[in-house]
Amino acid sequence: MMKIGTVGVVGAGTMGAAIAQKFAQEGTTVLLADREQRFIHKGMEGIRTMLQQGVERKVFAPGTVEEVLGRITGTTDLKDLAACDLVVEAIFEDRAAKATLFRTLDGIVRPDAVLATNTSSFSVTELAASVSRPERFVGLHYFFHAAKNRLVEIIPGEHTAPEVMEAVRRFCRRTGKDAIECRDAYGFVVNRFFVPWLNEAVRIHEEGLADIPTIDAACMKAFGIGMGPFALMNATGVPVAYHAQRTLEVFGPLYTVSPGLQRQTEAGVPWDLSGEASADQALHRTIADRMLGIVCFVSTQLLDEQVCDALAIERGARIGLRWRKGPIALMRARGEAEVRRMVGDVAARYGVAAPTTIGPAAWAMEHVKLEVRNGVATITMDRPEDNNALNEEVMAQLDERFAAALADPQVRTIALTGSGKAFVAGADIKFFVTHMKRGDISAIERFTAYGQQVFHRIDASPKPVVAVLNGLALGGGLELALCADIIVAHPKAVMAFPETGIGIYPGLGGTQRTATRVGKGLAKYLVHTGRMLNATDALAMGLIDGIADHDDIDAILDGTLAPPAPRTGTPAEPWKGIAAFFERNGIEELLAGKHGGNGIAPAEVERILGTLQRKAPLALRIADKLITDGRGCASELEHLHTIFTSSDAMLGLSSIGKKVSYEGK
Repeated sequence: MMKIGTVGVVGAGTMGAAIAQKFAQEGTTVLLADREQRFIHKGMEGIRTMLQQGVERKVFAPGTVEEVLGRITGTTDLKDLAACDLVVEAIFEDRAAKATLFRTLDGIVRPDAVLATNTSSFSVTELAASVSRPERFVGLHYFFHAAKNRLVEIIPGEHTAPEVMEAVRRFCRRTGKDAIECRDAYGFVVNRFFVPWLNEAVRIHEEGLADIPTIDAACMKAFGIGMGPFALMNATGVPVAYHAQRTLEVFGPLYTVSPGLQRQTEAGVPWDLSGEASADQALHRTIADRMLGIVCFVSTQLLDEQVCDALAIERGARIGLRWRKGPIALMRARGEAEVRRMVGDVAARYGVAAPTTIGPAAWAMEHVKLEVRNGVATITMDRPEDNNALNEEVMAQLDERFAAALADPQVRTIALTGSGKAFVAGADIKFFVTHMKRGDISAIERFTAYGQQVFHRIDASPKPVVAVLNGLALGGGLELALCADIIVAHPKAVMAFPETGIGIYPGLGGTQRTATRVGKGLAKYLVHTGRMLNATDALAMGLIDGIADHDDIDAILDGTLAPPAPRTGTPAEPWKGIAAFFERNGIEELLAGKHGGNGIAPAEVERILGTLQRKAPLALRIADKLITDGRGCASELEHLHTIFTSSDAMLGLSSIGKKVSYEGK
């Protein structure tokens, strides 16, 4: 499998510089090319400013600025890109200019190098006609701001080779991107529905239905976004929306640029956002209906035309546009009949045929994926827009994929991993809160019992199971990992049981399997304190069996590298002393600030006692008893009604990220 190491980015403007910054942040060597040194200087200074702002916000360590900049080399000579494995074009949106650039690059790069375009609108296949090796040409469409926005669209051209697609998929994962894939069609996925959404807002304004502040306000509420369409156009530049809409006109009358958008672009001024939004809720609903109708129509067209699947549409909106709910979730919420009405209204308004791929089957999303290579079945938790959180749908899919892997005679080993920045960041908090507010604790009990059944099947698997922690493994995610025979973590992976800090306790085996792996003392320490462990500490404690970088992780999942053997022996210090401390001292004594025996540094004792005071006492007492008694995972189910009817649980689960004071009831 081809490995992408050194990368070239052509175009040091806002987008190109941001792409280069992100690559360098993730450890990639980058050549940033442009026509003149002044453009490169401006791009590098922009990167420096962004990184310094990150340091000021404590997102980055102080040394990060020079470290990242040290991985980027500017050049005005395209011949320097001959050393690159991948070259990404990020110049202005001009088809002829891009084609000319690619013809030049074609004579410079190695035969095995990959050329990629960051075009947001042109055909990848048509641009690939500019090069002699179209099989090594692909679309990589990044989103503003590319150093922060995790979304990338991967678009194969007509001749793109499968090995090129796999190489760029892996590269996107390594560089912290959540990818969606689609067929080569104008607008790809996100711009195909987002730009007409902007255009429709202008039409509503032109028709005199509502003023700009009201349209923005109605959209912000309906789509769960921080900026309305007019404010968004001002932020990105009105001409950007205009030119993007022009490229979509090939799809028919619905996509025609509105006269108002053309006039505003020609005037060269932003939209006037002044004034107060109308308080007329009926008007807000009318606007929302129109705007949602456009999104439903275009999303259904995408499904009709098989440009992409439902998951790509949803993920594109959630991650790329930061919508609270994507088009698929919005359509699911409205229901099939209502969506058909809205789509029909749009079709009638613009005199076009209505797309028909509507309904639960069309809106199904695969959040857990199964792939088999060289005897290894890789099950990937693929819900990065929600950090792969576990809900009923995800749990059912995990059950199905694991059963399929078990039944496949070609599978010798089963690997569990995640996409995005998390392995699994726990259970879906919204599920708990929704059912608690309804008083339907039985739904939580059923979900947890089913989850325990699924986890038990993984734990009892006759085939070896390897958990590959690619990122955050919190709560239910760590509980899932503990079902595996071997746990391997990326160096940047983080593990924790945060439950007692949000009013509940681990209910998917965390109180039991943790004790089996590291002993009751350390199990209590992890569950009671919620301590965030990095991979190095987790290995020293014995919670995981090995640490693997991206290359080794890929090799393990490819079946070309054996996972590490199970870790043996006792925990290293300070974990041995901490284990003894929690084995000697009960939770009541610790909550009262009393403890017997030293074994660990006084400062660490004070940190532990202070941390426990911020946790939910009821959850601590239940968790402590579960670990002490060690009666098996099913014992965790016995206290679910008690904990999920407590005021502490409601307070904690409803106040994620906020400081709260628990009452112990």
